[in-house]
Amino acid sequence: MKDELYAIQEETLNKIKNAYSLNELQDIKVEVLGKKGSLTGVLRGMGKLSKEERPVVGEIANKVRETISAQIETKSDVLEEKVLEEQLEKETLDVTLPGRPVQAGGPHLLTSIIEDIEDLFIGMGFEIKEGPEVETDYYNFEALNLPKDHPARDMQDTFYLTNELLLRTHTSPVQARTMNQYEGNQPVKMICPGKVYRRDTDDATHSHQFTQIEGLYVDKNVRMSDLKGILDRFAKKMFGQDREIRLRPSFFPFTEPSVEMDISCKVCNGEGCSVCKQSGWIEILGAGMVHPRVLEMAGYDPEVYSGFAFGMGPDRIAMLKYGIDDIRQFYTNDVRFLRQYHHAKGGIL
Repeated sequence: MKDELYAIQEETLNKIKNAYSLNELQDIKVEVLGKKGSLTGVLRGMGKLSKEERPVVGEIANKVRETISAQIETKSDVLEEKVLEEQLEKETLDVTLPGRPVQAGGPHLLTSIIEDIEDLFIGMGFEIKEGPEVETDYYNFEALNLPKDHPARDMQDTFYLTNELLLRTHTSPVQARTMNQYEGNQPVKMICPGKVYRRDTDDATHSHQFTQIEGLYVDKNVRMSDLKGILDRFAKKMFGQDREIRLRPSFFPFTEPSVEMDISCKVCNGEGCSVCKQSGWIEILGAGMVHPRVLEMAGYDPEVYSGFAFGMGPDRIAMLKYGIDDIRQFYTNDVRFLRQYHHAKGGIL
């Protein structure tokens, strides 16, 4: 049995020496040291040996196993290093090759317009507020002086999810929610940009989804002249220092008095053209003093507090600012369209 053990050792060491892959080395290990391996088979026959021979043969068998295992481990390290070198050689990068140009993206035109408006109003002390797009009927209508039987609800074709849940038709609910949070005992100065939804037929000037920015300022002694001054600054910032504004009487259920704001046409400078329909003015947004009833429902005393609110559409502002004649261009993701106006903003797309 001693001779058989030494013979297995010599044969196995030769195979290990000539192995050229890790798979081949693993096969040798299983063939010799596995449960059905040649060395294991010899050791099973030790029960037939005498008591004197067993320890001697056992010691030799252990040395043979240790020798084979050590050689397999050493060879495995060599082969693994070889595999790694081959892999590194295949994956070598030529750092002298010229780089591939990568074009940087940039913000969408509407995003840029919204950020410009946010920066302007933050500079005037306004906070940015957000609210849910799936809104309750109460905050979307009733808290804004639009009870369930109010005819002005027909002005806004609404996507209802249930009798009480809907896709908000404007961002004004954020104003109502914010005033409720303040519980009528502190000033509110905020704008709330976001998406709104109405059941409308998509065409060049209408969309079932568009963006809106509402503004609200409630405090003691807030006047219409404050509203006019802020809107004048907004118009000059967005459309140029030579823009003039005018306020026309209008109606909104949540403001009283209510106004529409026009800006002087930048195409004809107020002289009249096809863009302004020969009027010299272009309607840009709606505004007004917060209705006392809206203040009361939010917990504010209208004898103490007053305020103004306004609402504008970044889509319309972008169309007027850059001469875009189809609102659907904003939502079709045509990179050719987006790129030209990103360049106008001074970016790369």
